[in-house]
Amino acid sequence: MILSTPLTPDRQRQEVLSYTLPEAILAKFALEVQKYPADQSQSAVMACLTLVQFEYGYVSTAHELEVAHFLGMPAIAVHEVATFYNMYNLSPVGRFKLNVCTNLSCQLKGGEDALNHVCKKLGVQPGGTTADGLFTVQPAECLGACADAPVLLVNDRAMCSFMSPAKLDELIDGLSQLKEPT
Repeated sequence: MILSTPLTPDRQRQEVLSYTLPEAILAKFALEVQKYPADQSQSAVMACLTLVQFEYGYVSTAHELEVAHFLGMPAIAVHEVATFYNMYNLSPVGRFKLNVCTNLSCQLKGGEDALNHVCKKLGVQPGGTTADGLFTVQPAECLGACADAPVLLVNDRAMCSFMSPAKLDELIDGLSQLKEPT
């Protein structure tokens, strides 16, 4: 994600003053910070970003600024963490986020074909969300299940292995019928 306006110290202060996370989230941040030595509160950055994403479904620039302010670290450092890991959504995603592994092991066993199949079936490009907001399809780096390639991860929680076109169709059709996310 490229920020349209640089995160200068003045902009960071303005943004933090104009946006505040609920006290319940800040209390959870404090619990995470307590797990580390007093001078290493920045070590809780991933946990705090995860809490924000769990609450809102994604991590916005305003959320990044609030985390930075709470942890007493530069906003750019929080942004670097949020953009480095593909588990953080930097914009809203569909009810079902499908991360299809395209790393080498999966690619050699059809990972790219699996990604293309999912995108074609749903009528989106990689990184896109269906018009009904039900699915977002993202290519992913290694998901840690190379022996089960090609693999895909649903909503950052459910690993699906050996994903043939038939299994992909079955998964997507099944998810389309669910009323609530997995």
